[in-house]
Amino acid sequence: MALFRRTPSIPVALSLDIGTEFVKTLVFEVHEDHGVVIGAAKHRQRLSDMQGGHVTDIHGVISTAAKAIEEAFTQAGREAEQTVVGIAGELVKGATTSTTLTRRNPNTPITQAELQEIISEAQKQILEKSRKELAWETGYREIEVQLVNSAVVGVKIDGYRVTNPIGFQGKSVEVNIYTAYAPTVHLGAIQSIVDGLDLTLLTVATEPYAVARCFGDQETGDLSSIFIDVGGGTTDIAVVRSGGLEGTKMFALGGRVFTKRIASELKISFAEAEKVKIAYSDGELDDKDIDRVHDYIESDVSVWLSGVELALEEFATSERFIDNKLLPTKIFLCGGGSLLPDLKKALEGKKWSKDLPFAKQPEIQFIKPENVTNIKDQTKDLTGTQDVTPMALANIALDLVSSETHLGGTMNKILKSLRS
Repeated sequence: MALFRRTPSIPVALSLDIGTEFVKTLVFEVHEDHGVVIGAAKHRQRLSDMQGGHVTDIHGVISTAAKAIEEAFTQAGREAEQTVVGIAGELVKGATTSTTLTRRNPNTPITQAELQEIISEAQKQILEKSRKELAWETGYREIEVQLVNSAVVGVKIDGYRVTNPIGFQGKSVEVNIYTAYAPTVHLGAIQSIVDGLDLTLLTVATEPYAVARCFGDQETGDLSSIFIDVGGGTTDIAVVRSGGLEGTKMFALGGRVFTKRIASELKISFAEAEKVKIAYSDGELDDKDIDRVHDYIESDVSVWLSGVELALEEFATSERFIDNKLLPTKIFLCGGGSLLPDLKKALEGKKWSKDLPFAKQPEIQFIKPENVTNIKDQTKDLTGTQDVTPMALANIALDLVSSETHLGGTMNKILKSLRS
């Protein structure tokens, strides 16, 4: 008697971008080597629910996210339980540490246990550094932090780059590991939101890390770029050099600051000021009003540019730049806040970058949804640079989703990242 096996359904997962201005969510199918977005939605946050990328009202965020998720499920015609959630904010610390292990028996294949030893040591170093930085910035002597995500972003064996060191022979193994930490209170808020939405947390990823990893060129080791994601409450910066992520920086200044300035100057509500800002960005105001809005936000744009300059100066002086202190000259912008034309224009100016180690004047471009590797949009609703971050989060989740189970534990996720 012949047995008929039911063809398993294609697994689906959820990408949840909890931003200061909007909750954005994508439902995507997980195929063998790519994801397909089959549902997308976004809902505006209440002003009191988020500040500077941090959750300030858990129940408020749950309510907004639930609306967005329900709308995305309806469009997709399917529901998902597993979710990847993005985290941002100036108290999220991410850095790449280079750890080298000299092997006693170079003629034997490298094992998972050896790789885990290197990774564990790197995580300890960054954990202690993150605690000290957060203690200094917040004024608290002791502050509890937790691992957000960790990924191998580069491996060399005896000076040669490889994508997966397990099974190779060699004497010297250099592993570059990106590790991000955040205060426990922020990660706890995300877990509470996920629980309140009755979802299963697949992974949490720092948003600048996700954006920096969304370009396929990294697999060839050719990508050298600066990524700037301007959201409603924060600006997130990531630097990638020769395919390896150098680290991430974030500061609490985003699109909401410019909206508040317009509201204050025109003596109108925040919602009305947001409409004015969008009309200004779209070039829908007359020349006189364009000049007025430009003058209103000019000082805030200058402060924002100083934040970018300071962050890049920290990258340029870090120990990771000892061999080559030059910063990448390609700058990619994304996020809803980046649509304010003054920001791109400010970056195209020559004064701010003259004291930074650029080989030439930086070239400024926007990231578009079609630039996100391995993610295809079936809905045709993802059309702007503001949609890049939730798509980048979906890309991060692809190797972690399975129809039967999802990978658990930091080590498994790190090993998976070697093949991503």
